[in-house]
Parts: sequence; structure tokens; C-alpha cells
Amino acid sequence: MSQPGHSIGMSDAEFQHIVAIAASEAGLAIPETKKSLVQSRVARRMRALGLETCATYLSALSHDTDETQHLISALTTNVSHFFRERHHFDHIRDMLQAGLGQRRWRFWSAGCSNGQEPYSLAMEIAATLKDSAQRDIRILATDIDHSVLKKAKAGIYDSGEIDGVPPDKRSAFLEHQTDGSYKVKKSIQDMVKFGKLNLNADGWPMKGPFNAIMCRNVVIYFDEGTQSRLWPRFHRLLEPGGILMLGHSERIHPLAGSGFEAVGVTTYRRI
Repeated sequence: MSQPGHSIGMSDAEFQHIVAIAASEAGLAIPETKKSLVQSRVARRMRALGLETCATYLSALSHDTDETQHLISALTTNVSHFFRERHHFDHIRDMLQAGLGQRRWRFWSAGCSNGQEPYSLAMEIAATLKDSAQRDIRILATDIDHSVLKKAKAGIYDSGEIDGVPPDKRSAFLEHQTDGSYKVKKSIQDMVKFGKLNLNADGWPMKGPFNAIMCRNVVIYFDEGTQSRLWPRFHRLLEPGGILMLGHSERIHPLAGSGFEAVGVTTYRRI
């Protein structure tokens, strides 16, 4: 049986089989240069299942749809931080201040990972709109990985995971637990609804319209065709003038004809 740290044997054909599954199930684009990474992630799943060869793992994949989801989760890196890319939250703050008389607000964190992004969004809203509890505010937070959603719903983070939370928001919106961890306060958690969603799926259940969609550091994993199919889908779900925010290395390309205009760093407004 494969031992921790032991590299499994994976032929080029087996690697391409994994790549094809990742592309068809989640729209992931995995280049040849990532083979060693894929090997290590598959080895982890093989150890969990007690399998010894990549061939037996591929056989298990063909008979177990749940394992396909475990594979997709293993191949995607769930790295998230509170208030990551601060400029986006500054833009949200400015949007809220410009619409102080507006009672209804809708946001979507698409690829919410462990929950830091939607909770950061909720904290920014609560800090800007002091009467947020009396307004109609909802944040939808989705991810393909059920394991990160479980952590996100719990809303509990260790001290290292809250480094990005400013001191004033930390004291206002987090509760220090006896074990040293921090729990997101109920008032913030109540703004957020978590759900599992594959962005590559044909149909999305949400109808919108959203004031803003955050899909950051997600589409970088997708091939060009999958990315190009996402832009019009996001466009349809945004209200006129609504904002789409992408990760620091992501861009809408081509921008011309997309129905969006750039209004800030990786920030796009629906025309």
C-alpha cells in the first residue's frame, strides 16, 4: 500500500484520464507541468481508500460519483484570507455609501472556499450600514467543495486565519473562544447562505439580480472556453451597473463585446 510521502506511479495516459475528468466535471484546465502535483493529490486519495495503483483508483472513479467530487476537491487549492485584495472591499464600501437609501442588497461569493470572503463582505456591509439588520441584505456563498463549505458554515477560525481582519472589525464581529479560536458572530453569519455549486454546471439555481458578484481566484483554474462561457452568465445575473470582481491575476478577455467595462483593478461593471 502507498505510504505517506511515497510517490505513486502514474502513466501519461492515466494523467490524461484525470485531466479529462477534471475538465468535464469542473472545467479545470490542468497543464502537463502539473503532473507531479496531480500525482501527489491522487496519492492522498488512494491512501484514504486503501488502493495501491492508479489503475485501481481510476476504476473506482468510474463507479463512484462521490469519489469524483473528492478528486475535484483534492485538485483545487482552497486558499483564502479575510479581506484579501482590500481594494475590492473599498469598492463595496463606496457602493454601499452611494446607495444609503437602498434597502435591498444582493451579493454572491462564487468560489467562497473556507468562508473568509463572504464573511469579510458581511463585515464590510455591517460596518458601513449601521442599520444593516433592518435592511434586506443577503449574501449567497457557493463552492464546489463540500469540505470547505462545512468549515465555512461553522465560521470558526484559528488566530492565524484572522490576520487580515482589522482590529475594529475583529472586536465587533468575532467572538474569542476559550480554545483560542475565533467564531464569526451570529449577526454576520445570518447574512450569509452557503450552498454547493459547480460553476461548470449547465444550470444555476439562483435568479439574481445581484449588486455584486465576487468570483476571485477561481477562473484561473478554468480553460479559456469555460471562462468565456462564464462572462455572459455572470452578466445576466447582475443588475445594470452591477459589479463583477475577479482575482488579481484574472481578466475578462476579450473585454470588448463582453457587456462589461473596467472600473478598477480586476473590477468590472455591467454596462
